[in-house]
Amino acid sequence: MRTRTVMIAAVLACGWLLLAAPPSHAAEGAAAQAPAKPAAGVPWSQLSPQQQQVLQPYRERWSKLPPERQQAIARGAQRWETMTPEQQAQAQQRFQQWQGLPPAERRQARERYQQFRKLPPEEQQRLREAYRKYRSLPPERREELRERWQDMTPEQREKMRERWRNASPEERQKMRESFKGARGS
Repeated sequence: MRTRTVMIAAVLACGWLLLAAPPSHAAEGAAAQAPAKPAAGVPWSQLSPQQQQVLQPYRERWSKLPPERQQAIARGAQRWETMTPEQQAQAQQRFQQWQGLPPAERRQARERYQQFRKLPPEEQQRLREAYRKYRSLPPERREELRERWQDMTPEQREKMRERWRNASPEERQKMRESFKGARGS
């Protein structure tokens, strides 16, 4: 039963991660042309046998779930089937971390996610790339950057964000070099 609970938790995490995935440009174009209509639910009978097995604890209340929730959970179950054991373990770990967050932090994360989704695709990609670069830094360098950011006042942080947003690529490169020089690298 523990394995099934963990699988369900991971499927829910996958559903949440699917919502975080960038939309395809084809889907954006179709959505722009088609009039808005309510999302259709996913009948239990349309789930694959594997999805039904993973989602068995939802069977009794499946029809009462909102259509968007059914779709997200079904996509998560479908994605779960295609994941390697390592990916499944990572999804389980992330879901457990999510569950361990205080409600205020979860709410803040959801709000940030919604803000991110409202950004143009190019800006979303730029932020993903910046985050990838940040994650590739050595742990001590990441900690140094976090400390410097935390030492700033809210006004200094906003000023830094605004300066960065308005900078050209060349100016951003100069800012990076200046920052490296300031820390003695």
